[in-house]
Amino acid sequence: MWNSTKITQLLGIEYPILQGPMGVGFSTPALLASVSNAGGLGSYGAYTLTPEEILEADKTIKAATSKPYNINLWVNDTDKKLLNYPKTKIEEIKMLFKPYFDELGIELPNLSADIRSKFEKQVEVLFEIKPAVFSFIFGIPSKEILAESRRLGIKTVGAATTLEEALALEEAKVDAIVAAGFEAGGHRPSFLKPAQESFTGLFTLIQQLKAKTKTPIIAAGGIIDAKGIAAALTLGADAVQIGTAFMVTEESGATPIHKEVLFSGTANPTTISKSLTGRMGRMVSNTISDNVPFETEVLPFPLQTKLIAPLRVAALAQGRTDLISFWSGQNNTNLKHHKASELMQELITETGKIIS
Repeated sequence: MWNSTKITQLLGIEYPILQGPMGVGFSTPALLASVSNAGGLGSYGAYTLTPEEILEADKTIKAATSKPYNINLWVNDTDKKLLNYPKTKIEEIKMLFKPYFDELGIELPNLSADIRSKFEKQVEVLFEIKPAVFSFIFGIPSKEILAESRRLGIKTVGAATTLEEALALEEAKVDAIVAAGFEAGGHRPSFLKPAQESFTGLFTLIQQLKAKTKTPIIAAGGIIDAKGIAAALTLGADAVQIGTAFMVTEESGATPIHKEVLFSGTANPTTISKSLTGRMGRMVSNTISDNVPFETEVLPFPLQTKLIAPLRVAALAQGRTDLISFWSGQNNTNLKHHKASELMQELITETGKIIS
């Protein structure tokens, strides 16, 4: 059977289809439950949440599904540059974005670089709630955290954008590796080299990992349908992780206008930009990403997020889609399903037809 793989056996799921763990409210308990209840692995992106918020979300998740699910955190959730970051530099970069604030008639926010990492405290809560899977990006947790995960029976999944990162994850003895291709939407989770030096495409990355590692591989980037799943599995992946196609479903927490843009049927070319958060991510091109080249210095993560947040709110309120950053993978031209359960059913049925 096509759906029996190392990943399904490892994670205790029926189908090798994982929902991408989108953060900042995109992933929801309802979306997670729809995917897990259909036999895949639902995920919840929790990197922005306080430990208390993670606990509350988990109560809702456990009430919605009894199947395995994944909680995703960021190992590195604050840039090192934030330490002693000059106030003068903050004001200088704010001026770069002032024209957009003026255009919407809103004030620039007051910002402080005193932002502390949540990761260690979040992990403590994760060990308390014991999800079936703990996935992470932007690095590798400490040996102690990985050892405790193993002791508690929590499977660990790290993300790699290069073969070198995959080898580092394998050396750390993670249970599975997400091969994060350049086509994927959202943040580029590179951690050994700068993201702009880690642009391997998915199909190449799968084959590199298959040749040089023994850890099960989860393919991510540009997969939205059964043909993509079949191609990834044929190349050696043990499962796929899908983000954009789930993000546009009703169960997702993405804004209605975000879903409308991606469902519009028009060309939605994507670009790589750090203008939204301070870290490289793939999104639909807009006025800001076009006018702020990648080489332009912006605030460190997540301070840049705090700068852009009120601009995003105002742009949404005023219908200025040209000033809103919509996360998206490169492959966004044939999205069809508005319900996660219907998307899962088609993925399962059609993949089965392709791979007999």
